Amino acid sequence: MTTIIDIFLIILGAYFLIGLLFGLYFLFIGATKIDPLLKDSKKKVRLLLLPGVIVTWPFLVSKLFKSKTI
Repeated sequence: MTTIIDIFLIILGAYFLIGLLFGLYFLFIGATKIDPLLKDSKKKVRLLLLPGVIVTWPFLVSKLFKSKTI
């Protein structure tokens, strides 16, 4: 039973690590491709969005690649 929990925690940790790395890229570089109004926002506002981006990164990856570059 402990090995199942260990595997689950490793997968969960990897999910959040990938989410964190993608979130930093997305909020400071990629988000303006989806929403041009974020270009004028402050960095503190973008950091407030970071937890949501970490959790929903698979959805945002597909949305980022589908968006047209400006």
